[in-house]
Amino acid sequence: MTNILITGGAGFIASNFINHFVPEQKFHFVNLDKLTYAGDLNNIEVADYNNYSFVKGDICDEKLVKELFDKYQFQYVFHFAAESHVDNSITNPAAFIDTNIRGTFNLLHEAYKLWMSGPNQLKQAFNSARFLHVSTDEVYGTLGETGLFTEKTAYAPNSPYSASKASSDFIVRSYFHTYNLPVVTTNCSNNYGPHQHDEKLIPTIIRKAINGAEIPIYGDGKNIRDWLYVKDHCKGIMLAIESGNLGETYNIGGRNERDNLYIAKKICDILDEVYPKKDQTSYNTQITFVKDRPGHDFRYAIDATKIENELGWEADENFESGIKKTIDWYLQKYTQE
Repeated sequence: MTNILITGGAGFIASNFINHFVPEQKFHFVNLDKLTYAGDLNNIEVADYNNYSFVKGDICDEKLVKELFDKYQFQYVFHFAAESHVDNSITNPAAFIDTNIRGTFNLLHEAYKLWMSGPNQLKQAFNSARFLHVSTDEVYGTLGETGLFTEKTAYAPNSPYSASKASSDFIVRSYFHTYNLPVVTTNCSNNYGPHQHDEKLIPTIIRKAINGAEIPIYGDGKNIRDWLYVKDHCKGIMLAIESGNLGETYNIGGRNERDNLYIAKKICDILDEVYPKKDQTSYNTQITFVKDRPGHDFRYAIDATKIENELGWEADENFESGIKKTIDWYLQKYTQE
């Protein structure tokens, strides 16, 4: 069975990827995760499958990364691991530089040493090898009220997080153009769904609401994001590594632009129906506005035409269908804790 490396597999997106694809038994999945605050092995629902293995470790650990590549002779690398919380990047940017830049370099260079004899010399045994780098739409900066991010949009990151991800994207690009390493990059819009860390917007709204706490919304709540259900994203990633053109970037977005205040009100309205408060008041009364975060980008929105037309990807969920599934999952989690 083909061995593949999943970095950051105990995190939000990668755990959904593992949970979705491990049961297909196409690959042996090796999950390398440092288990920081964002990683939780409870996110893995398929840990007892014989084609899944877990290794606790850091992608910045060159010795460990080399040992894993030597042992498993990986044919595919799905690089999810990243420091990703913007607020944390403002207070502790060094961790983002280390993981997102140095860690990505370590993985790329070990893949290069294993798969290639030199620049443009792919070893026969790794003729089908692929390195999939998972990135974000935040590398493009911010949009005004109109327009969409495409694969040709100039990079303009505005936070230490997005700057570190932009740097990692460029390192991946350099390994393709310098060495012809078989890489593909995906840049996604905001994900939501099961197993997301409690600190993120949607889990925070749900948790605060049912606990009777104030629901904090930055600024005036008018910042807009393009929301993508996590399982739709995972399917796009697999399509990109199996069918994407080498050296290319594919933007994956849900075509579901919603502002943060809409998100909060929509969740509250659904909770009013499926988990009403004892006093029958609306959860909307708990919404409160807090000081905006520094450098808060106004709007992100992705044009997913390229992956739709070239690879046949399409999202199964719109925001209104996906958010209902998401609320059901978090209600089960938070009411059983």
